[in-house]
Amino acid sequence: MSTATPRSRPARRLPLAGVLRLGRPSGIWFKPALSVVASVAPPNLLLVALGRLDLAMYTMAGSLCALYAHNRPYAARSRTLAGVVLGMLAGLAVSLVTASLTTSGVVLVTVGALLAAAQKALCDATRIGPPGHVIFTFIASAALFLPQTLGQVPAHLALAAAAGAWAWIVGMAPGLLRPHGPERRATAHALEAAAAYAGQRASGDGAARARAAAASAVHTAWQSLLSTGARTAPRRALEGLVVRAEVALAAPADTDPALLRAWARELRGSGPVPCPAGLPGTADELLGVETGLTHGEPPLSRRLGPLAPVAVRTALGCALAGYASLALGIGRPYWALVTAASLYQINLTLTWGRSVQRVVGNLLGVLVFAAVAPLAHLGQTALVLCCLALNFGAEALIGRNYWLGTICVTPMALLITEFAQVQQPGELITERAADTVVGALVGFLAAVAVTNRRAGDRVEDALRSVERVREHATRVLAAERPGPGELESARQDLTAAVVGLRATADAASGEWWQRALPEERVMRAEQDGHRTLAMTVRRQGPHAMEGAPA
Repeated sequence: MSTATPRSRPARRLPLAGVLRLGRPSGIWFKPALSVVASVAPPNLLLVALGRLDLAMYTMAGSLCALYAHNRPYAARSRTLAGVVLGMLAGLAVSLVTASLTTSGVVLVTVGALLAAAQKALCDATRIGPPGHVIFTFIASAALFLPQTLGQVPAHLALAAAAGAWAWIVGMAPGLLRPHGPERRATAHALEAAAAYAGQRASGDGAARARAAAASAVHTAWQSLLSTGARTAPRRALEGLVVRAEVALAAPADTDPALLRAWARELRGSGPVPCPAGLPGTADELLGVETGLTHGEPPLSRRLGPLAPVAVRTALGCALAGYASLALGIGRPYWALVTAASLYQINLTLTWGRSVQRVVGNLLGVLVFAAVAPLAHLGQTALVLCCLALNFGAEALIGRNYWLGTICVTPMALLITEFAQVQQPGELITERAADTVVGALVGFLAAVAVTNRRAGDRVEDALRSVERVREHATRVLAAERPGPGELESARQDLTAAVVGLRATADAASGEWWQRALPEERVMRAEQDGHRTLAMTVRRQGPHAMEGAPA
């Protein structure tokens, strides 16, 4: 293996092609869309009836928690939603207490920037999923600029907590009708990805991408199943189907893609989980799945370490955007702060793409607000109903492309500012457009200034991790009689390492001004890892491969 230090590569060009291209909507786009409407509507309509819509900003803090955790099994969703509500309350508490102690714009922006960085790092480290830290930052930064006294803080937090409890109920309610829905969808996606790989005719990079996508889908399915707790009969059947997807990755030529797709269609339906003959049936064959439950994730401190550059980018960019807005005399600097916070992705190239999407979506969104404002100003009920419609539209569209969803998010945010009192549309439009441009420009420049020089080092770490885990799997394969569950556990560890290597390499490839990535070594490590994974599946013997089409 060569030890020569790779040369630095020049900064890559920032792409424009494809940044605004529309993709396919998420298969479950309607779930967060309906959930947020069901969560927001009752508290806000109740406040309208009481004549206190000015308090809706506090209930919105809890209600928007219903946007989270829709891909998670209900046992994990329960814990995740509870954590989201507590995190939202913590950020809101800091903001309200700060707002009650000072009116200094500089201090408020500084606190908002630090909160945004902490929320970004924690959401990424815990893999909370969409919509990520942006909702936390929107609520916390807006609350910083609400007139407040210390005596009012407990009551306002109580309103947010009550709405958060209702959001938790809304998020958990579908489990009464379809208790294994998220696991079924994850398993169906793994089967479809494996079928696509087994049935594809591409070679080279095309085949490698299909293989990586299928491996990632299988890994995600295992993660979903491992977070469900008790191994019920439906879960055991789902585990067997995920093993079938792994068999397809190990022996694509001997796999019937149509059969995998048929199982996936059954899983997406409402019938029982398919359980074809020949699925693994003994305790030892899937004992490694249970073993995976005891492994857990690395400590939070280890997961936060690699996120330091993104956290620094977020803190610096949000602070500078807010200060610039203050210097320009724009009335709501938290809009510039939130715009900057929304930009930061795992690397600079993706951050650039999000910057373009944010500006385009916001500028089109203020035009939508101009059209909607006359209707919303007919009364408080009309105002709430317009916000609900825009909430639904945002979730329905954002999966196709971020800019498309932002067309609804922007007018919704502007209408929320009118819960306390109706304002001049022209003034709101001007300030929002100005803050968007300021936040995006300053935020992106901060991302350029804060380089992620350790991205290449993390690729080396991931390569060493794959090699170490692969060597362990090879030793297990060489053993005459591996211990119960040892082979399955080694297989899952290697899958996680290979998927992690691809994610790390993709993240590093979008950074500027770093040494050239060892792309050949990454490709070779992935190939060796996939070969070893195929050997572990075959080594499981007739039970693992039984039933595969000849």
